[in-house]
Amino acid sequence: MTLTIQYVNSNFAAQFWPKVEGFIESARKHAGDDYTLDQVKMYVNTGQWILLVAVDETGTIHGAATVQFNNGPNDRNAFITTMGGKLITNQDTFAQLKVILKNLGATKIQGASRPSVVRLWKRYGLTERYITVEAKI
Repeated sequence: MTLTIQYVNSNFAAQFWPKVEGFIESARKHAGDDYTLDQVKMYVNTGQWILLVAVDETGTIHGAATVQFNNGPNDRNAFITTMGGKLITNQDTFAQLKVILKNLGATKIQGASRPSVVRLWKRYGLTERYITVEAKI
């Protein structure tokens, strides 16, 4: 099976949402209480975050991701906020992801991940930069 990564314009996000919300929720649940599924939907629908889908030759969606862009002094960071699906990550899909994000102005890809996902992404050249700790106050 060959997958193609596609950018979904925010004008069409509402049409795609029923097809991707399961993938997004499976990833979002690892974010704790950073944001709810409804908040992710709102960010995507308003264009604050982008939606990407992994589709096969028949148009079946096998996974989805959301990305938030942050402009810093030296880079435009594409921060992956959610990514869910089965067998959607390989050298080809990662290369496609990089092209899409670069075409949207990104110069760097970042994300916050649990250890198993960090190990997966290291296969594609990502490096561990930070360990995040937190406490509610």
